[in-house]
Amino acid sequence: MSQFALPLGQAGAGRPSRIVIGPSNRQALEALQVPATWPFRTAILCAPARAGKSLIARWFAQQNLGDSLDDADRMDETDLFHRWNRAQEEGRPLLLTVSEGGWDIALPDLRSRLGAALHLEIVAPDDAMVAELVESLAIERGLALAEGALAYLSPRVERSYAAIERVVAAIDRISLERKQPATLSIWRDALESVSGAAQPRLL
Repeated sequence: MSQFALPLGQAGAGRPSRIVIGPSNRQALEALQVPATWPFRTAILCAPARAGKSLIARWFAQQNLGDSLDDADRMDETDLFHRWNRAQEEGRPLLLTVSEGGWDIALPDLRSRLGAALHLEIVAPDDAMVAELVESLAIERGLALAEGALAYLSPRVERSYAAIERVVAAIDRISLERKQPATLSIWRDALESVSGAAQPRLL
């Protein structure tokens, strides 16, 4: 497992400035670094909430690998079609990021052109990646986790990037409220506050 540094300046509390690389996103990130290989110099990156697609789009543009349009599925389709045509005329790679759940393109010309693009996807993280995400988010917050936190949290956190962020934020909040280090009782209460399900009290 590794991390992909994004040159985006200082991140805010709990806002990641790095993308943790694992099986769920490695293939997509590797493909984004070689835009010359994309069909029609166009790639569409689909990712679940909080998986880092906006950070990736900004990184791609800042590295001058090409142009990026974040949340392309929310754009006016005619405007997007013009942007695609402009990128083709200029011979410049174009990265579009879209949300998980499918993209129903109504404009036939746009649909046919984007259908030929390279389609990339970020999927849910595995256990090892969950642990590294928890650690990375805690570091971003300046949150010190007691020994054993990753082993305890990783199998219990919902396999979604948004849920992992919520759990780390809850640990930070509860630790500050109680003025206590982030140890087992706080990890357990944070999981309960996020999931609504009681965690076993005996380990």
